[in-house]
This record gives sequence, structure tokens and C-alpha cells, in this order.
Amino acid sequence: MLKREDLERREAEMLSPLAAKSAESRGRLHPTEPCPLRTAFQRDRDRIIHSKSFRRLKYKTQVFLPGGGDHYRTRLTHTLEVAQIGRTIARGLNLNEDLTEAIGLGHDLGHTPFGHAGERMLDRLLAPEHHFRHNEQSLRVVDALEDGKGLNLTEEVRDGILRHTGDVLPFTLEGQVIRFADRIAYVNHDIDDAVRIGLLKPESLPDTYAGFLGDTHGSRIDALVGDVIAASDGKGEITQSETGRAALGELRTFLFEHLYRLPVVASEEEKGCHILKALFEYYMNHEEEIPDTIPLSPLPLRVKDYVAGMTDKFAEERYKEIFIPSGFHF
Repeated sequence: MLKREDLERREAEMLSPLAAKSAESRGRLHPTEPCPLRTAFQRDRDRIIHSKSFRRLKYKTQVFLPGGGDHYRTRLTHTLEVAQIGRTIARGLNLNEDLTEAIGLGHDLGHTPFGHAGERMLDRLLAPEHHFRHNEQSLRVVDALEDGKGLNLTEEVRDGILRHTGDVLPFTLEGQVIRFADRIAYVNHDIDDAVRIGLLKPESLPDTYAGFLGDTHGSRIDALVGDVIAASDGKGEITQSETGRAALGELRTFLFEHLYRLPVVASEEEKGCHILKALFEYYMNHEEEIPDTIPLSPLPLRVKDYVAGMTDKFAEERYKEIFIPSGFHF
């Protein structure tokens, strides 16, 4: 039977010298007895998967795509794709796949309902005294909000979650891998969803780097993942080639110009933002209705913690209960 110590020895013997080793973790916020079977990073991954915050991602929007449907990405499926791409890159570089997966699975736990539009709305509602960033909220979820006490994750996972976006790089290469995995995932699956719903046509995609990227969803991901592995091999930082960076940047710019700002997408975002704003203002005046599981803090931050944790579905239901007359029955 393999025990934790056996797995830790395997990491030390087989992983790259640049990889994070679970036996050398910087530890947790609150010391706890090690698991006899799982490494520290495996345990973190399992804690995230079993959390309510992770399950709620199923009903949180990834990108507003009108018309509905069963095949469009949610925040949960985005998270799974990020974790999968991250593991592939980590495997190619002989890094710690368990740490990479844990960061990938936890990176969006603090995301608002209604996608990035919801994030921007909460940021406006909290200004000027406070602000909202989904990466910071994801860290707050794993540190304090989940079950009212947090998940007590390792510093390596916490750092990767916090710094999966922004100017400061994670201190592990595995955390840096997720920064690229996140971008590769959302750029490609947003194209795939937009083509499926008819908002984009395959022939409308930019073709400057078609020779590098190919012309299918799979070929684009393969090209970008392979490029990160080749460009980062043996280096102390995860990076891309000039071609890979330019190709990914061109696709991202294209999406902002031809998808994210489309009126039909913006109109759906506006509806979600209206719901969030109404709920935020309601709970600012009805603090007694905020669940006891939300930690005590200044009222705007308590409201932020509660509303940000809602799913699209729950936010819509609460909005109807609070603001829409239910009718009279005689």
C-alpha cells in the first residue's frame, strides 16, 4: 500500500528540481496532522472538490451567451478545463501535477454570479472604500467563507489562487502554469461557444497565426499548450514563445472586439448587473437576513461575501422573492 511518505519520496526522485514538492510545503494557516495516504497538495485538491463553493460553480455564468443550451461552458466546466490544461503543461514540464490541479480547481471559487460583468458591478458598488477582485475573493473563500471557517489550504495553493491573475507571479511554477492554462482555456472555449450559438463564424477568426494554431478548437489548444511547454522547458519561469504570445493575444483581442462587446451580450450582462445591484442594496438595509455563516466584518464586505457567493440561479430566485409580487390566491 502506498502511503504519503512513499508519494513524497516519489516526488523527490522523479519530479523536476524546479517542481514544488509536497514534503517541502510552506504549510497551512492552521497546523493539522498530515493525511496518512495523501500528500498535502492531494489533500487540498480533495478539499476543494468536496466544497460547496466548488459545486456552486455549476450554476455560475462563464460568459453571457443568449439563447441558453446544455453545451455552453459554465464556471464549473471552465474550471475543469483549466485544471486539465494545467495538468498537461505540468506533466510536460515534469512539475507537480497535484499542486497544479488544486490551484486550477480553486482559482475561481470566489467568482460572482453573472460572469465578469457581475465582478465589475460589485467593484463599483463597493467603491471608493473597498474593491472587488475575483482572485482575492477566491482566496477569501478558501481562507474563511467555506463552511464559515475556510479550507485551510497550503500556502502554495493559496498563493496560486490569489496570483492566477494580476501583475505578481506565483512563487511556484505550478501556479504560473495555471495563469497560462486559464487564458488558453477561456479564449478557446469562448470561441467554441460563440461559434456554437452563431455569434461568430469560424471563417471570421483572425488568420495571422493560422499556420501555428490550425483551424480547429483542438488544434489551437494543442498548439498553445505545446508552445508553453517548449518555451518553458528547463527555465525558472513559465513563458511562451513570441509566436505563441502573439497568437494568444490576437485571439483575446478579437474576442473583446467581436464577442464580449456585442450588444446582445451586453444586454444580458445588464440584466445580471441589475439583479446584483438590487440584491446588494437590499442586504445593505437588511443585514439580519445575511446568513450567520458569513463572518463578521464591515457591512459592505459582509454583503459582498454573501452576494458574490450566490449562483446565477439563486440570485434570480432571491430577486423574484424580494422584488416581484407573487400574486394573490383566493
